[in-house]
Amino acid sequence: MIPFSVLDLSPIVEGGDARRGLDETLALAQAADRLGYERFWLAEHHNMPGIASAATAIVIGHVAAGTERIRVGSGGVMLPNHAPLVVAEQFGTLETLFPGRIDLGLGRAPGTDGATARALRRYFEGADQFPRDVVELIQWFEPASENQPVRAVPGAGLRVPIWLLGSSLFSAQLAGQLGLPYAFASHFAPELLLEALALYRREFVASDRLAKPHAMAAINVFAADTDAEGVRLSTSMQQSFARLSTGKPGKLPPPVDDITTILTPQQIAGAKGRLLYSAIGGPETVKRQLTDFIALSGVDELMVTGMMFDNTARIRSLEIVAEAREQF
Repeated sequence: MIPFSVLDLSPIVEGGDARRGLDETLALAQAADRLGYERFWLAEHHNMPGIASAATAIVIGHVAAGTERIRVGSGGVMLPNHAPLVVAEQFGTLETLFPGRIDLGLGRAPGTDGATARALRRYFEGADQFPRDVVELIQWFEPASENQPVRAVPGAGLRVPIWLLGSSLFSAQLAGQLGLPYAFASHFAPELLLEALALYRREFVASDRLAKPHAMAAINVFAADTDAEGVRLSTSMQQSFARLSTGKPGKLPPPVDDITTILTPQQIAGAKGRLLYSAIGGPETVKRQLTDFIALSGVDELMVTGMMFDNTARIRSLEIVAEAREQF
């Protein structure tokens, strides 16, 4: 069976705060570690009241320190927001502290709105330089030459695994050309999944980092003991998508029994469009939906995610998925 991994955004729920979100992220990662998941990734988002993982490298260190086996990484760091040398030093430090357990996934988007992107100072220049910055970052992880005037310390020679992430065709093509593994954000941008994966595989050129294409795709999972409870759990994320579409993101709301009492038909349709690739329901339903998604995409690895109000339910969802994985 292909490896299963986990993506988390450290959700901040209504009535909670960032500390609670980060504590619950660690508990979720510990469960994923115990259940045999391959990776646990965290995403860089800014100016989002419901997401606590803005300082992604710091949260990765927190999670890696509290787990034993699972790889921990970024899904991803938005490279245009940062100088490549700084990212190399941060992830070189993480790799030094947690050898063989750190992944560096890179995205090209700002991870925020336009005003916040301007406040970050670097994004609008960095986005156009993304391919060059990726190449530069790769080089910072190579062994330093004797007379090299600047080097990443720690970082040089550590060759931290680098992934490119995307929700369009741009990074798919670049990942193929650079011979890097590729992850597609089909959990919120499903439209180009199959086209992007095909482009990545078609453009792939073997490198000293990767001999053949390795593609991963993310899918929303709301697994519970019954179909009805899985559907109910998914309503928190539907509400979150609806709020985001109005430009007013907030903390993650609790689930509701009937989403039609909260959202308009247009909002429900929009949220369901974002959640096109999802596994929602009881164990057998989720197992079937995961099987169908893997067959459709042909991915080498699957990443599951799902913003749920109750962390106990999130952990139970991971348990159900792990049980299903063993039956494939």
